[in-house]
Amino acid sequence: MDRNLTPRAGPVGDAEALDAYSQAVIGAADKVSPAVVNIEAMRPPRGSGSGFLFTSDGFLLTNSHVVHGADALGAILPDGNRFEARLIGDDPETDLALLKIDAPGLVPTAPLGDSEAVRAGQLVIAIGNPYGFQCSVSAGVVSAVGRTLRAASGRLIENVLQTDAALNPGNSGGPLVTSAGEVIGVNTAAILPAQGLCFAIPINTAKFVAERLLRDGKVTRAYLGLAGQTVPLHPRLRRFYHWPATGALLVVAVEPESPARRAGLREGDLLLAYGEEPVDGVDALHRLLTEGEVGARTTVTIVRGTERMTLEVQPEASR
Repeated sequence: MDRNLTPRAGPVGDAEALDAYSQAVIGAADKVSPAVVNIEAMRPPRGSGSGFLFTSDGFLLTNSHVVHGADALGAILPDGNRFEARLIGDDPETDLALLKIDAPGLVPTAPLGDSEAVRAGQLVIAIGNPYGFQCSVSAGVVSAVGRTLRAASGRLIENVLQTDAALNPGNSGGPLVTSAGEVIGVNTAAILPAQGLCFAIPINTAKFVAERLLRDGKVTRAYLGLAGQTVPLHPRLRRFYHWPATGALLVVAVEPESPARRAGLREGDLLLAYGEEPVDGVDALHRLLTEGEVGARTTVTIVRGTERMTLEVQPEASR
């Protein structure tokens, strides 16, 4: 047979590719939309947002800014049923809140994924209630991972997902979903008037916060009482101290009567480690203080001038 006549598989046509894309979005939306709720916050002024159920007995996640300060909360399911919602706790530092509804039976749930596995460029779907239009679906890609976003409290939220899936007022608190129908983020913000600059709190952060809110009603973080900035470590300094991290935290201020001041930390110190964990900047210290135990004595490794030192510090509960 003439090789020129041998049948060969051609490239996938535009119609087939678009159909596959559509089916992925449809499948994810069908899987998650029944668990997406419209949240009503009764307060002056009255507000609304989105949330999603993740346990069959009625626990749901949303944004702190959707529910904070509300006198009463309601949750409307896609089937039209409305329930009173109880605030279990909220964490403005990560803009997350945990609510509970008491439904007569089991409620639909959205499966939670792993935000650490998310990669830039992957397809994502945002589901929510923009301007009250219930269970609206928008699709896009993960534009970037590992972003930081400043919460209303001023603290940086780490590992934020950036997406170009359209978000509008009312989308806040809704799920950001993979093509497999797993929640990998809690939609939280859009930069206006820019287009396609939208952000979601990673679901791994939400899992951690939800567990603390369920257990304690709040997230208690350790507090040292210092201000710092992330700085690069000079290669010569790294070689001299055999230090693996490429950055450190430069202490720029120490509060009076704080754990940091009592430990002997000073302005100008380079903080290299908290306990056994390297500190390559401000965000790393925030993470370690969030995970650390309040009141437990630990060490901090610093460089002061040319001298490497170890100090003992006893963090307090965050103020």
